[in-house]
Amino acid sequence: MTDLSARRRMLQRSLAAIPFLLTLDESASASAQEMSKPLAGGADPMHDFDFFLGSWNVKHRRLKQWLVGSHDWEEFEGSSHCISLLGGIVNLNETVVHRSTGTYRGMGLRAYDAKTNSWADWYLDGRHPTEMDAPGIGRFINGVGTFLSDDSFNGKPVKLRGLFTPINANTCQWDQSYSADGGKTWETNWIMRYTRTA
Repeated sequence: MTDLSARRRMLQRSLAAIPFLLTLDESASASAQEMSKPLAGGADPMHDFDFFLGSWNVKHRRLKQWLVGSHDWEEFEGSSHCISLLGGIVNLNETVVHRSTGTYRGMGLRAYDAKTNSWADWYLDGRHPTEMDAPGIGRFINGVGTFLSDDSFNGKPVKLRGLFTPINANTCQWDQSYSADGGKTWETNWIMRYTRTA
């Protein structure tokens, strides 16, 4: 075999290996990103919401009637984009919701208080931009963020609980529940499943 033939064969083998090497590189990059991603409930609570930064598609599942024993749900789509502010102690996400009754926007705002080691979580509905309820106050334990507040529904006091669960680097979930008996029992009335797009 001539030197030229040997070089050609070596070049062909090298080119043939490129797709395999690219696959390895992509897998390694994905693993590195997964390992470097901060975990909610980790050593530094100020970074508990870092998993939520970025852009998401959102699948909503909302109970049609609340606190009447209903099991009738509506499902609709939406999107969300979250950014970090004030050096990481605040994050803000804008949401777009597409329901059968129309499309509207909202804004979630969370702020970390190092003195109490807790987060406050507010929501502003774009349809009622001058109304903002008291925030849910909470923290992440074992990877689940639990946020509680006192609210009212149909003129009666209720407790509101939000659960934020980062599932992996590309999915997370928010569950909202109401309790009309002081927290003894809870009815989940809204589930939002997030899938990362960027």
